[in-house]
Parts: sequence; C-alpha cells; structure tokens
Amino acid sequence: MNKTIFIFNLFLGLNFIIAQNKDVRKSLKKENLIVYDSINIQTKKNISLTLSLIYNNFGSEPKSTILINTIYADVNNVVLGKSFAKNGYAVVILNTRGKYLSNNILDPFEHEAEDINEAINWIIKQPWSDGKVGMIGHSYSGFSQWAATKRLHPALKTIIPQAAVAPGIDFPMRNNMFFTYILSWLNRVSNHKMTDNADFNNGKKWYSIYKKWYESGVSFRKLDSISGKPNAIFQKWLDHPSYDSYWKTMIPYKDDFSNIDIPVLTTTGYYDADQLGALYYLKEHYSYNKNAEHYMVIGPYDHQSVDRMIKTSFRGYTIDPAARIDFEQLYLEWFNYVLKNKEKPALLKDKINYQLMGSNEWKSKSSISDLDRDGMKWFFNHEKDVFLLTAKPDKKSFSRLTVDLKDRSDSNELLNLKYNIVDKEIYLKNNLIFTTAPFDQSFDFSGQFSGELNFSVNKRDVDLYFSLYEKTVDNKYFLLSTCVTRASYAKNREQRNLLALGKKESIPIQNSEFVSKRIKKGSRLILMIGITKSPFWQINYGTGGDISNETIKDAQDPVDLKIYGNSYINIPLDID
Repeated sequence: MNKTIFIFNLFLGLNFIIAQNKDVRKSLKKENLIVYDSINIQTKKNISLTLSLIYNNFGSEPKSTILINTIYADVNNVVLGKSFAKNGYAVVILNTRGKYLSNNILDPFEHEAEDINEAINWIIKQPWSDGKVGMIGHSYSGFSQWAATKRLHPALKTIIPQAAVAPGIDFPMRNNMFFTYILSWLNRVSNHKMTDNADFNNGKKWYSIYKKWYESGVSFRKLDSISGKPNAIFQKWLDHPSYDSYWKTMIPYKDDFSNIDIPVLTTTGYYDADQLGALYYLKEHYSYNKNAEHYMVIGPYDHQSVDRMIKTSFRGYTIDPAARIDFEQLYLEWFNYVLKNKEKPALLKDKINYQLMGSNEWKSKSSISDLDRDGMKWFFNHEKDVFLLTAKPDKKSFSRLTVDLKDRSDSNELLNLKYNIVDKEIYLKNNLIFTTAPFDQSFDFSGQFSGELNFSVNKRDVDLYFSLYEKTVDNKYFLLSTCVTRASYAKNREQRNLLALGKKESIPIQNSEFVSKRIKKGSRLILMIGITKSPFWQINYGTGGDISNETIKDAQDPVDLKIYGNSYINIPLDID
C-alpha cells in the first residue's frame, strides 16, 4: 500500500500527521471532505491518544460530532465516518490506547471509560463542535460505547452499539467458558500498532494451533505457548474465570444502568456471535431504568451484517427481502432524530423490532419480556420415537450420555464442521437428541428458549451445549438457537458452585440466542444436548480445580451424564 505522510500545522494550533491511502485520499477530496488523520492529544495523566477528524468543507457553522472508538487501527478507518461527514456531521475516530501512534501499553477493554471522556472533552472545545456528541461502532466499538456510559459525559447524547461485545459476558468467555478464538483475536490487535489482519485471516495457521492443543491434551493455559508467541493479556484473562471486579469495571454494572438516560439504538442478529452481549446491555438497561429510551433492531444477520454490510444469504440460508434493510440509512436517520430533532426512523415501530424469518415481515413489541410470557413447555423423556413430551413424565426416568474426554481422534472432523444454518444433516457425536412430534399447524417462535436441566454427573463440573433445530418436512435442519453453559456457573456467573459427585442437580437453561422464525406445519423441533469437547473450546475435565490448568491427565473416567425426564425447555410463542 502506497502511503504519503504529510506533517503540517492547522488552525487548531496542533501538529497532525496525515497518513492516507492515496486512492482513499483522492476519493475523499473529490467528495469535498477534509481529513486530519492522526491527531495526538495528551491527557492529564500523560496518556497518548490518537484521533482522526473528518468533516465537509461547506459552511462554517458548528456541527454535532459522531465519535467512533476502535481497536482496529488502520489508515483506512476514515472511510467509516464518510457518510456521516457528507451529511453535515463532524466525525472523530479514536484509536484505543496503545494503538496507532499512542505510546502506551495496550490493555483491551480496560481504559475506554476513561479515554472516551478525554476525547469528548477535546471535541467540545473545538470551534467546529456544537457541543453534542453521538457514538456509533461495531463489535469492540459497540462495547466502547457502553464503557463510555459508565461515566456518562453530559455532551454524549446518544449511542448506536452494533453487535456490541460485553467483556466477561460473551467475550473472551461465553457463560464463563473461554474459547480458542480469543488468542487469534489478541494477536490481531496486539502484534503491532496497527491491525494484523494477515495473521488473523490465516485460518490454516490457527486451525493447526487449535488442533495441536486439542490433540496434545495440555492445559488451555498453554495455548499461547503452542502458538509460538506467549501473550500476557491471554494469561491475565484466564485468571478471571468468574464475572469478577476485573470485568465489572469495564462496562456498567447493575445500578450504573439506572443513570443511562440517553436514547440508545442497539442492532444485532440472530446469528451474531455477540448477540448475547447486545441482549445483556438491553435487558440490564431496562431492568435498572424502566423508562429507558432503548430500541433494538434484530434480524437474520451475522456479526458483520449489522455493520452496514447486508448479505442476501449466508451459511445456507437466503434471508427474506424484507430483512435486507439499509443499515447505513437507519443509523443516519437515528442521529438526525436525536441530534437534529428530525423524525424517528420509520422502522422503529416499537422498542423491540425483529424480522420474522419465513414471513417476509417485521414485528414489534414494547418490551423484550413480552416475548417470554407465552410458551410451550416440553419435557425430556423417551416415548417411542418422540422425546419431548408436553405431559410431565416420571422424574425418575433419565437419558444417559457417556463421553470420553481422552479421545481426540475426532479433531479433524470437528475442525471441518460447516456450522450451516440450513443443512441436510447435523453432527450426532457426544450428544443426545430429543424430538417433538410433527406440528399439525404452523406457529411463530420468537425469543429465547429457556428451561431447567435436572441431571447427575460423575464430575465436579461439566460444560454443556444445547442446539435447537427445526426439522422440516423435506428433512432439512434449520438452526434456530444455541446455548453453552458451565454447570458450576449456571446459577450465578459471579460465583462458582461445584457439583456433588453423582447427586441430582438442577440448573437453569438460559442465555440462549434470540431468534424469530415461523415454524412450518409438519416440522419437528430437534433439541441436541451435548458435552463440550472441541478444538474451539476450553475443555472442562470436571476436577473442580482451575479449568485453565486442567490437562487430559485429569480426564480419568469418561463423563457419565444422566438427564432426568422432568427436565424441560420452554419455547417462546409469538402471539399478538
């Protein structure tokens, strides 16, 4: 990439470095946009922060500012704010502390609450600022907006968190379970001051690392050493397997949400890897602030789609035409609504706006809790070929699953699984399958499945996964929702409660993924319950000790899991 570096002084009285791709710079100039890339500001605590400023050169009146905080330092980040700048906003892109030209140490997630306030303080003092700031951003940038609300600046008027990560909730652990992907992500952002996409996108390299770790049976804590590059951040994260004070300082916690009184627009997808983070913020915000002005738009999107990149199909599923909305226009309309007193976006019929797959229509509810009020309760018990029963069975009956954690002969097939949304078959190893009878009429499934698992196991702990499918009349499997849970944290993510060996236990089934789909007449629901044993997940050997330090030597006897017939799941019904 050819880059030209210019150093010069601006009317602001500061030194700036412009580092722009030649084609990008030419394009922005053609669109009458002015870009000052790499503005260095020094905080009172001697922290170095790097900003970029974009605005159009029409008129001299002060403008509201759109702030984007990102850990993905890249000279092309200025493109992120182009559409807002063209529509009369000043756009500031803030690089996470330790990235780009910042000479500080990189500590992902730890300093956004402080640094974003410093950036806002700088913004509102500039002659082009009208004193009002809105924030937008995807994934890590989505998290950073919630971090900013932990110390809500008076000038911050609204946020649009897209597929927002919730540290300690859904990344780098999901329901207290760490996963191997986090190491490749850490290398992406920490290998150097920019973003190492080449290393991150080297799937062959990372799969070989995951495979080597999985087959070797060494502890999860050795994963970074196997990669050839020890990572101090990775090790620090593993030292915090509970949702403890380390994670709580990063984003609002409990009563902190009651102080968030600015309008919020959340966007996420049914197949967004960070959907659980987005839902966590939404639910906590409404739990502690009943009058919150918080809207959500959710549909059949993956992690990238809500960042303005709509796909017509992915993972074997072709989305309804109605779902192919213009996110970029939605975000602009929202900022105009809050910052310029314009009309609210037409898509936002109510607080919760979701696309019902298979119907080509959008639906709305005033609260996400409205989607949990009606449901079908299905119990786990075997009767002929039907496993999920609507009548409560004998609680002494059980289904049994035995899994040998020492067996690593399945590494290749696990690494090569496609994880499609629509497929002709599903993976049947290390799990139990529960099936309903065919439905005699269609119905709408909208919300998160939940339930209760009554079980016993010969270990002090166990990691479980739940996958819910619609099996259609043409024998295709449509993935609806998934859930993973570490049994010892299922009741409380902040406090580990070990299991009693071989004794009956009861834990909630919760934090599954939100989905909305019309279930067709003649279809069945298929629930898969399995024990997590994969190159993509930390392996819980059940000793009761620190799982990051357990090895295959701790596997000993196979896991012997009994799931009792009075266990159940609740399927949310979408009833108008």
